[in-house]
Amino acid sequence: MKKSGGAADKKRVRRSSGAVTNASRDLNSDTPPRKQAAKKDVFQLFAEKVRDHKDLVSRWAVLQETRVEYFRGKDFVSFLKNHSEVKDILESNNNLEVEEIANTLLSKNLLVRCDRVVKTVRPGKKKLSTWPAHLEIFPDQVFSENDAFFAWAFVKRRPLWQTLLSLSWPVLTLAICMFPVYPHRCKLLILYSCAGLLLLILSLLSLRATVFGVLYLILGKRVWFFPNILAEEATLGELFRFWPNKDEEERPKWTTRLFYALVAVLVILLLRHHAPDEAARARYQKRMSNIIDEVLEWSPSLALSGMMEKQPTVVNTTEPSNFTDSGKTDSEKEPPADDEGGETILEQHEDEETENIEDTDQHQHQHQHQDHI
Repeated sequence: MKKSGGAADKKRVRRSSGAVTNASRDLNSDTPPRKQAAKKDVFQLFAEKVRDHKDLVSRWAVLQETRVEYFRGKDFVSFLKNHSEVKDILESNNNLEVEEIANTLLSKNLLVRCDRVVKTVRPGKKKLSTWPAHLEIFPDQVFSENDAFFAWAFVKRRPLWQTLLSLSWPVLTLAICMFPVYPHRCKLLILYSCAGLLLLILSLLSLRATVFGVLYLILGKRVWFFPNILAEEATLGELFRFWPNKDEEERPKWTTRLFYALVAVLVILLLRHHAPDEAARARYQKRMSNIIDEVLEWSPSLALSGMMEKQPTVVNTTEPSNFTDSGKTDSEKEPPADDEGGETILEQHEDEETENIEDTDQHQHQHQHQDHI
């Protein structure tokens, strides 16, 4: 009996302890859902931190008609080796290997493994492009270091300055439309600023092309300073990058360089021969200056005054003009336009002149006939 009672007491103790542990688990599960959610978002924070880090080399490319930012697998490995402190964001998962972290990012759809579209070496090049401009999704979504590319699959948070810049575009558009009503000094300032900026761009492009042509003809090297200045798909940092890319193409033959040199000399001689003279340049300059002066000197007050001067005076035709008719004599009144029998004084004078001419011609003809007899 004691044994049975002791066994029953032990079961009760076990049940009560189990209930306490279950209650504690329920309390723990109810209270910290935010912590669990934070743990789920740890890799999201890690991906945002790595993407914003300047030491991870990345480029932009087109993936299925969408611009994406991507990096190479070997660059990701070297980045985490040199910046191991970034793993602290992962908290309990900071001991994971680089491959495991990358595979987790792939499983959470934070990364997408891509492959180059063009897989053959183009004519004239020694190897494939280091950073391809067009990508496609790789079928096997597993991390690899060997010639593997990975694109970020989440939308990057826009900084505050980009938001303010996007809001300023409508204001800038309205300011451009309101240019004709600006004061004269503001017009001059905008005109000279735009002309200076345009001159700077054209000078930069001309100098860039000249340096490329000289180095290509003399040394056979393709050197483009500001290589991305005319690129359609480039970030602001890549757009103003000064140093040229590495020339991966074969060195041109001396016959090709000689041919291009002769073509360049011929083009320069033709342009110099057909250049406009001083008179033509002066006429063109005068014409352009007149157009610019019209734009700068235009103002709403002058436009309104000119419109008021050109507006004809309105006469009320419903009221009889007794005052004007009474001031004229019978000889000064003009016949109505519908009266076919009426003739003006000018028409009568012309008829008299034609009759006098015909009479004089007849008299001269009679005198000649008598003299002949």
